[in-house]
Amino acid sequence: MDAQFLAELLYPNIKTLPQDIEARYPARNLPEGAKVTRFAPSPTGFLHIGNLYGAFTDERLAHNSGGVFYLRIEDTDAKRTVPNGIQIIIETLAKLGVNFDEGAVIDGDKGDYGPYRQSERAEIYQTFAKQLIREGKAYPCFCTEEELTAIREKQETEKLNPGYYGEFAIWRDAPIEKIQEKLQEGVPFVLRFKSDGNLNNKHKFRDEIKGEIDVTENDIDHVILKSDGIPTYHFAHAVDDHLMGTTHVIRDESWLSTLPFHIQLFKALGFKMPKYCHTAQVLKLDNGNKRKISKRKDPEAALTYYHSQGYPVSAVREYLLTILNSNFEEWRLANPEAAIEDFKFTTKKMSVSGSLFDLDKLNDISKNVISRMSAEEVYEYTLTWAKENDVDFAKILEADRDYAVSILSIGRGGKKPRKDLALWSEVKGYMSFFYDDLFEAVDAIPESFSAEDVKAICNDFAASYDETVEQNDWFANIKAIAEKNGFCPDMKQYKANPEAFKGSVADVSMFLRIAVTGRMNSPDLYEVMKILGKERVLARVLK
Repeated sequence: MDAQFLAELLYPNIKTLPQDIEARYPARNLPEGAKVTRFAPSPTGFLHIGNLYGAFTDERLAHNSGGVFYLRIEDTDAKRTVPNGIQIIIETLAKLGVNFDEGAVIDGDKGDYGPYRQSERAEIYQTFAKQLIREGKAYPCFCTEEELTAIREKQETEKLNPGYYGEFAIWRDAPIEKIQEKLQEGVPFVLRFKSDGNLNNKHKFRDEIKGEIDVTENDIDHVILKSDGIPTYHFAHAVDDHLMGTTHVIRDESWLSTLPFHIQLFKALGFKMPKYCHTAQVLKLDNGNKRKISKRKDPEAALTYYHSQGYPVSAVREYLLTILNSNFEEWRLANPEAAIEDFKFTTKKMSVSGSLFDLDKLNDISKNVISRMSAEEVYEYTLTWAKENDVDFAKILEADRDYAVSILSIGRGGKKPRKDLALWSEVKGYMSFFYDDLFEAVDAIPESFSAEDVKAICNDFAASYDETVEQNDWFANIKAIAEKNGFCPDMKQYKANPEAFKGSVADVSMFLRIAVTGRMNSPDLYEVMKILGKERVLARVLK
């Protein structure tokens, strides 16, 4: 068969040659060792924690090496594309601190290696596909769905590997006359890659995370262009990664099964392969067993969850590094104040067997991160979050900024700052008792204490409260009130002989804490009372 004739027959409108396309995409001018990575999602409207895991790996590899991290949109599957899907991707990742050097932006492209939407690159793909036809490496297939179904059923019956190959590749060596006949009839066709692989052949392949792995050759004639001339993922990614200068492809290990075909494609196209990094799947513990995190079962699977709950971006990034690189926590202990950008991220320290996602650990890290922030920072982050997620609370915060900051200043700073907050969504509950409109009694004084004693203690405190005294004098007054009402003022003495007293000074403090804040646990009560002011303190104590 005249391959040149076939190429013109199938794609007469494609006049460009591969060298024409190559000229549009010169080699990137980057420092030696710089990595070029890409995040390439489909605009389906849903981003998974696994997407963030991969995107953060992409970003760290590129930026640690002085390279480029870009966004490419793989929107060749129109059925899965949702309205505003690209905007959702960009905005969701930006809220989690993932920003791109170039690529698709909401209203177009940023960078010299676009278009960054695959739906706008049809001519490019068809140019390289046409070249494969010229070289005898691709051919048209006119199989109907019914024919393909019959092939699958026969393979299942005979317990053969599924796919379009060997005797089942009925259009692989079809004569040109038969092809012309179908074209004249207007029968649609797909373009298939003509595989020269053999399942009996295996070779070694180096994965940047998993190390050396065995790869069995691909023998299936996969589709590379669909009937509308749009490429499949496999073909598009090979062309795009070559032209855009991608040096490292980070993807989930579920893609390992496609690696043999991708190796074939790069070789057939004459492209240098990027380095592949197949990341372990994100797992979680469920009743003691590990399973893949699920968007159906686990709310934390969706990236929107982290912003809506109010996780600090820095906490999410910090946590991701703990599961991405096994040596990060050790580095963090040695460098508690360093920016995570200073950490030398490497694929060599990534897990090969599965990364366990632990929401409790993320919460602990988040508490540590927030505890190191200034009150002003906590206020600003909370206000930004509240404006989008709790407008009424945002109005309360804006009404008196200084008052809110004074509340958030309690217990902040020093070697052992308080760690009450893990989420911006928790700030409202944490601060609520400082605002009369939000005040709600969460805890009650245990019934084991006499109501008369509690009332007497509250009355005595109200009668003697002086908001101008120092904290030591303030607590000395509480001790005196305790002793007056039969409660031990000294904890050591109380522990030695608890039966001799109605309770201890700690119980007296608890009565006052619940009266003032409505809860057993709160920030330093002396500081709380100073911020509330004498009038409001007495109103609550005497209520």
